Amino acid sequence: MDFVWKPGQVKFAFEVKGYGPHVQNMDRTRYRQELNRETFLQIAGYRVVSIPYDDLDGSPQLTISLIRSLVAPFISGINVVGQFTRLEREMIRLAVSRDGMIRPVDLGKELGINLRTVRNTLQALCAKGRLRPVSTKSGSRVYRYEVIYSFSDDQLW
Repeated sequence: MDFVWKPGQVKFAFEVKGYGPHVQNMDRTRYRQELNRETFLQIAGYRVVSIPYDDLDGSPQLTISLIRSLVAPFISGINVVGQFTRLEREMIRLAVSRDGMIRPVDLGKELGINLRTVRNTLQALCAKGRLRPVSTKSGSRVYRYEVIYSFSDDQLW
């Protein structure tokens, strides 16, 4: 894979594919292995996106437009730094640093704040569209929160 983007529970695997010697001289075995590798990535939960190198080089706007159309449903609204408190920004930063998931108890320990304050702030971040609650299998309670990524996030680039 050339790069991966994991906005929440969806995972994209982007591959830039050129029509060079490794493709022109590909035999049946290597072709089969390449298709099996892509199938394995899909089994692992990735949406595999192949990007032709010639399009990327010759018409990058087409490639950008196609990728934007593909990922648009997974992009939340634009972030404005002023719309989040310092505590909210710190909670988002911690969640991102922990692979997009955070538990309220971990936030309380890390930030040294009351669990009630943590829960209230997490609910505010959910209302602002930055976090999504994840419930236990029985659905009886929320035990962690997942980051909803945005293209305007500094961590993404």
